[in-house]
Amino acid sequence: MQHAVRDTQSALGQSNGGIAGDEHAALDDHAVATWQLVREKLRAEFGATAYRYWLEPVALIAVEAGVARLGAPTRAMRDWVTQHYLDRIQKFWHAEDSDVHFVEINIVSGMQANGSASGTSKSASASSSATAPRAKAGRKSESAENASVADAPRQSNGSGRTAIASMSDDGISAALDPRYTFDNFVLGKPNEFAYAAARRLAEAESVPFNPLFLYGGVGLGKTHLMHAIAWHIRRTQPHRTVIYLSAEKFMYRFIRALRDKNTVDFKDQFRSVDVLMVDDVQFISGKDSTQEEFFHTFNALVDQGRQIIVSADKSPSDLEDIEERLRSRLGSGLVADIHATTYELRLGILEAKAERQGVELPQRVMEFLAHKITANVRELEGALNRVIAHAQLVGREIGLEMVQDILHDVLRASERRVSIEEIQKRVAEHFNIKVSDMHSARRARAVARPRQVAMYLSKQLTTHSLPEIGRKFGGRDHTTVMHAVRKIEELHGTDPSLCEDIDLLRRMLES
Repeated sequence: MQHAVRDTQSALGQSNGGIAGDEHAALDDHAVATWQLVREKLRAEFGATAYRYWLEPVALIAVEAGVARLGAPTRAMRDWVTQHYLDRIQKFWHAEDSDVHFVEINIVSGMQANGSASGTSKSASASSSATAPRAKAGRKSESAENASVADAPRQSNGSGRTAIASMSDDGISAALDPRYTFDNFVLGKPNEFAYAAARRLAEAESVPFNPLFLYGGVGLGKTHLMHAIAWHIRRTQPHRTVIYLSAEKFMYRFIRALRDKNTVDFKDQFRSVDVLMVDDVQFISGKDSTQEEFFHTFNALVDQGRQIIVSADKSPSDLEDIEERLRSRLGSGLVADIHATTYELRLGILEAKAERQGVELPQRVMEFLAHKITANVRELEGALNRVIAHAQLVGREIGLEMVQDILHDVLRASERRVSIEEIQKRVAEHFNIKVSDMHSARRARAVARPRQVAMYLSKQLTTHSLPEIGRKFGGRDHTTVMHAVRKIEELHGTDPSLCEDIDLLRRMLES
């Protein structure tokens, strides 16, 4: 078998990073050939540079019981590959070998940065699964860092080993991110109510409230909480069937069922589950047929006492182009909002993320990032990953000057970034109207003029396109936004009072 590995390495012109010892017993010619094909697809999709830095050092360890196990030489490399490439690796692998349903990446301490291995099979057994780092904040136990996620459902592979089961075995549910567990969720005042509601629902044996509706802006933790609920239910109540998917995927499956004249199976699949979780339900706004099917699915599950969990970027009452009966249903259970992050919460998130990656960041650096990057948690995590990756690849010490240099583009964008929602709120307060008037069809001058001002400022102070701005103002056409911008530009030079209002609003929004 070692000859087979060497042959593959020769064919690729690079090291495959095979682990010496007992791990080779799980490799065969088919597995090695499949890994070669997957690597070639990764190189073609992501380019030679990304492949050389991040994917070339990853080694094949074993393929068994439907699980392909890979090894990475460092925690940082494992986490980066998991976050940015694991989905594609899994998709490519399943396309080449339909028997493989899951890919996990381990830290293998004996590996070198070029993917070669100097250790024995013991190094592999002491590896850390990239599919789910879950050390709690404040805990620095190496055993916690080197354990596969306890929240993931497990299955015996028949050889005495245990492997993490695929999260999409039902063929419907989307894959769950193993990082998104309750243990890894950083609590703060903006999200404590939503967290408490999600935890209560996940731990309940009966339906406590139906539906649970989570809403908030981009990157604030809605998807994290939904994944955490699914992980917890699948671990503690494995007999319950759970489907998690986006509203977009629900719509595409419904359209395919209509096209294939197979709506009966579609209805059976979605109306027989114990827990249905639909993310970003605002996507079906204006999609009348999909809304009708979702409404009937919703009713069928509620009537059977099954649990429904939904997320969106707005509360049910503020969702545009959603049928009134569906909007009423969505708001009939528990509605929990997640507010924008505070400085304290962002600082806590940075501390927890850095600890889980085993990196010591100067307090001054974390405070700087928490102050400067305020848009959402995803952008904050991305900045942190970028700093850590640069430090480990280049060998540069992490300091304030280094962070300002590496993140100059992100920091510059953050300084001038204003959200459309914030503009709408400020303008509504200034002109003493409701924020909901920004999305309404009201044409009274007292409402229409402030709405035009908000559209004008959105064009001036954000990078959003005219169609994107129009969607934020109740799904209006881009020509409406264009007319509003031109109108305010005309009035700006002829109406001193309006000119003062706009200048004041601009200063408040940019401060």
